[in-house]
Amino acid sequence: SCCVSDVTALCRICQRGDYSKKYTIHSSSTACLFSIPAHIVKGFDLQSFLKSLATIHEIEEINAAGFLPGVHLGYLMCDTCSDASKALRDVGHMLAVNNSLNVQCNYTDLRPTVKIILGALYSEVSIALLSSTSSSPELSDKLRYPVFLRTVPSDYHQTKAVAKLMHHYNWNWVGVVYGDDEYGKAAFQSFLEDATANAVCMAYHEMLSHDLNDSHSRERIKHIALQIRSSSAKVVLLILKAELVEALFEEMIRTNTSRIWIASDVWSRSWSLAQMHDINRVGDILGFTFVASKTVDTNETFLNRVAVWAVANALKKLLNCNSSSCSGEMDFPPWQLLKQLKEVSFTLDNQNFQFDKNGDFVNGISGLNIEIWLLKTYNGKVSYVSACLFVLLPQTPESRCSASCPIGWVKKILNVSCCYKCTQCVEGTYSDSPDLDNCKKCPNGTWSLKGWDHCEPRWESFMQWSDPHPIALLAASAFGILLLLVMLIIFLVYRDSPPMKRAEVRLSCVIMAGLAVSFASVICFMGRPTVHLCRARQVMYAMGFTLCVSCILVKAYRTFLAFLPFGQITNRHLHKLYRPSVIVTVITSLQGIICLLWLILDSPHIDDTEPPPQTMKHIIQCTEGDRNIGFTIMLSYIALLALIGFLLAFKGRKVPQKFSETGYIIFSMLMYLFVWVCFIPVYITNKEKGSPVQASAILVSSYGIIFCHFLPKCYEALCRPKDDPLERILRRWQVISGPNPDSETCSETYIHNTTSQNKHS
Repeated sequence: SCCVSDVTALCRICQRGDYSKKYTIHSSSTACLFSIPAHIVKGFDLQSFLKSLATIHEIEEINAAGFLPGVHLGYLMCDTCSDASKALRDVGHMLAVNNSLNVQCNYTDLRPTVKIILGALYSEVSIALLSSTSSSPELSDKLRYPVFLRTVPSDYHQTKAVAKLMHHYNWNWVGVVYGDDEYGKAAFQSFLEDATANAVCMAYHEMLSHDLNDSHSRERIKHIALQIRSSSAKVVLLILKAELVEALFEEMIRTNTSRIWIASDVWSRSWSLAQMHDINRVGDILGFTFVASKTVDTNETFLNRVAVWAVANALKKLLNCNSSSCSGEMDFPPWQLLKQLKEVSFTLDNQNFQFDKNGDFVNGISGLNIEIWLLKTYNGKVSYVSACLFVLLPQTPESRCSASCPIGWVKKILNVSCCYKCTQCVEGTYSDSPDLDNCKKCPNGTWSLKGWDHCEPRWESFMQWSDPHPIALLAASAFGILLLLVMLIIFLVYRDSPPMKRAEVRLSCVIMAGLAVSFASVICFMGRPTVHLCRARQVMYAMGFTLCVSCILVKAYRTFLAFLPFGQITNRHLHKLYRPSVIVTVITSLQGIICLLWLILDSPHIDDTEPPPQTMKHIIQCTEGDRNIGFTIMLSYIALLALIGFLLAFKGRKVPQKFSETGYIIFSMLMYLFVWVCFIPVYITNKEKGSPVQASAILVSSYGIIFCHFLPKCYEALCRPKDDPLERILRRWQVISGPNPDSETCSETYIHNTTSQNKHS
């Protein structure tokens, strides 16, 4: 009078086919203590009862089909009441001979009536059994459980699926509650490894005793419920038996706590949980079940069928059965059947099944279904409906310790890998995916700014021909050259007029030539710089403007000699120094030597300094040497010449403008000095603007000389009366200014010198 096991089935070989048919099944050991009818016992588990009936049915089908000719399979069934101790007593009863189980040192030749045991629902009960539902990964350890085989996938696969599901929904901050039995502990340890591999962290993990009759267990449930409510984790994995989940859910419903619950296979299809009052208030429930034959509500019964057929196929091979008879020995030791089971390979419902070295199925039932509980109410009763694989939640909630870092940012870990703050990638690095741990370095030839999600080549910056500023500079340079050409023609046409004679046509033509070279040097500032352009533009400007200033210096010196009285000896020595061609040649040659030494010792070249990290602009520009000494000496030399010309003109500033150009010289030299004094600080502080500012300074100083020295003379030559001789101008100036002996002396000296100069020239 054994009671029926919830999953434990004992099969024996017999030739009469004797077996019993009526059984009771319970989900707790308390229910087995009393002789109470099954329909009123609280612990009665309908699903376990159906699985037992499925096992019986499959045995009867095998016997009826004559799969083992001449051999009938018998069975005994006992109710384990979900208790390991009760299961051990049942096993002892089944293996006993004449109601006694003798202890032996060697069981090689033991030939009990029961040859194989179909294991229980829970892993801790399924020790040394063939199981259709026990999924603990520890049972794959053949050193501890050498005779255990199962037709259900190990939790090794289930915990991987759970971790991947969490990773899919970006749930990296979760809670775990597991049982203190072998199944719960082993599954939890397996989940720890898979969670780490999928970047999932645990906000908490709690262990719960499977004995609900203990008063401490109830307090423990309340403590765990408080932990769940107080944690920021919105997802909870429950690796528990159904009755423990029910007790925990009762507390959740009482405290009105809603979370996302991930169910392990042991309770994912529990009908009793789906029938709980207000179960829909606990939140969303996602469960895992095994894929088996596209059946819907009978997956687990299919596993029992597979277990029975695995035994039948192993027996067929062991007993050497053919279509008519079985010739093998019937009273064989159980280890021989175990050997055949490990090698069995058969087909059931168009699926192939076989065991691996760990006693697990390598194909057939190897997949997992993700099910979402959809709890609907009809006529006041809750109906359980499961959604199929890959059904997404309507609104996926967040369950993260920290907010996701967007692209361009990376995680800076605080205490655990899932808790961090987001920081932007610095210049030269990037992140092209959210939640990266480290920024990626830009490949060679590319760059990125702070917080960028990609790298790109820096864009080159120089004075391009198509930009507005360079176009304006080119237009000004071209107009300056054209203006010089027009004025050259005017000077040559009116070379005999008094204004042109006073302006010294030859010196003026040389000045125009120098200015033309200066204007042409501006063109070398345009386009992408090269070493030759860097050198050419500085040498052209240095030589052209030095030639121009040297001629102006000669003019200033001439005025200085004409209107400042010295002693006879001093006057004679100063007049000996007045050699215009020699002065211009010597001054310009000195600048040529400076430029030559500059090109040899510290030549201008392309600036190869790395751009600042905060910009994507790569400035392609010239550097005037590594130490800028040659550039400084060149500019200082021109400035010195301009300063000398300014001082000489300033000394003769009282001479009327009718007879000299001192005012024009003073103004033009002051303009030059002012422009270049302004250029120097800009060039030093902002190298990027150095080239356009220098080009602008060249144009301004060149136009200053044109406006001061040539335009007035052209105006006088074109607009003033031509019959106004120098003597009439002198008398008019004397009448206006009054009698002044010094002025007369100066005028006569100037006229004399001018006349003699013209004769010599």
